[in-house]
Amino acid sequence: MATLFFFLSLLLHSFHFSSSESFLGVNYGQVADNLPAPSATAKLLQSTSIEKVRLYGADPVIIKALANTGIGIVIGAANGEIPGLASDPNSATQWINSNVLPYYPASKIILITVGNEVLTTNDPNLQNQLLPAMRNVQNALNSAGLGGKVKVSTVHSMAVLGQSDPPSSGLFVGSYQPIMKGLLQFQKDTGSPFTINPYPFFAYQSDPRPETLAFSLFQPNAGRVDSGTGINYMNMFDAQVDAVHSALSAMGFKDVEIVVAETGWPYQGDSNEVGPSVENAKAYNGNLVAHLRSKVGTPLMPGKSVDTYLFALYDEDLKPGPGSERAFGLFKADLSMTYDAGLSKSSQTPPSPVSPQPKPTTTGWCVPKAGIPDAQLQASLDYACSQNIDCGPIQPGGVCFEPNTIASHAAYAMNLYYQTAGKNPWNCDFSQTATLTSQNPSYNNCLYPGGST
Repeated sequence: MATLFFFLSLLLHSFHFSSSESFLGVNYGQVADNLPAPSATAKLLQSTSIEKVRLYGADPVIIKALANTGIGIVIGAANGEIPGLASDPNSATQWINSNVLPYYPASKIILITVGNEVLTTNDPNLQNQLLPAMRNVQNALNSAGLGGKVKVSTVHSMAVLGQSDPPSSGLFVGSYQPIMKGLLQFQKDTGSPFTINPYPFFAYQSDPRPETLAFSLFQPNAGRVDSGTGINYMNMFDAQVDAVHSALSAMGFKDVEIVVAETGWPYQGDSNEVGPSVENAKAYNGNLVAHLRSKVGTPLMPGKSVDTYLFALYDEDLKPGPGSERAFGLFKADLSMTYDAGLSKSSQTPPSPVSPQPKPTTTGWCVPKAGIPDAQLQASLDYACSQNIDCGPIQPGGVCFEPNTIASHAAYAMNLYYQTAGKNPWNCDFSQTATLTSQNPSYNNCLYPGGST
């Protein structure tokens, strides 16, 4: 049944979703002096499959520009606003009156984030004021008749976890747990999400081995086994999100929804920075989007994609810090793509399937080696089918759907990738899980491209 679900999900992925996708959002930062007009940005967003936008403040021009687009909007109260919101309910009421009521519902405000990474400021006064501020904002929404329609949360960095490896051992930092318990109880009571910023990019920078890069970029790799559960994780994103899930579960709040408020990869950086490049950024964001579209979910939260806000819509050229901080933009100031991460609606129509014609001198097919675990084959299958090949034959009703096993479907997809990617030995590697064979694996009406003519 699980196998069937995965391939039904893959079927949806292969259609590339020509419409917007509710789980896909983007961060719209404004620490820049060269950003396009908000009206132009609204049109750009409507040309993509992005359905939600996160603002770090509550810029009225942007909120108005997004009116009647159907795009969900996350607005934010800054850390500096927390003391006032916490101490005075009237301040929270005024905040809602100024930043929500003039625009809602034409502008689809869905979430208010009170503060950004407050716990890891290690400012005890600010930490203790966070929950009262969130409660006052919630009460102001309730009084305005928007309780349950607009949620209230706060955004955390991954540093709130004191333990995250393996994912099943995820725990919040001990000193944060008393505050975290109150926040999570509030979020459980109000149905608001736990929002956090996982960045495989930073994890790779602290562990820059080739195998870590493949693990971070959703590329074929041997995986990392969670010693607590035996689950073999095939990518860093799932491992980080499941570590958060484990930490929530350990606190007794496993049912609080997780939202990824930020994640991304820079396309350039300073000469001494490890990891930034157009190739890596395209691989991370493009493969993440494909992973979310697959609806596979994570091992501990299967069958549903976590709402994820990519960082970021544009570069922010006035940001301080290393060069990579100013190079996360998916789009340029002239509205062109920095690279193609598969977000444009026009780029999501798959090309007409073409069966590759083997060269007369070429022999061989690419198939999985014997004894490879299904988890690794599934990762290779997911990767191959995300690389603009036609996986229709292994979807329900396709001529190669039976036998309905991961091994059989992976064999077809891995071979098709090999045949279309150049037929080089490295195109049939898949982290050393595949091999070339001279025996034609075709059967019945299921024909594997390749071999010799």
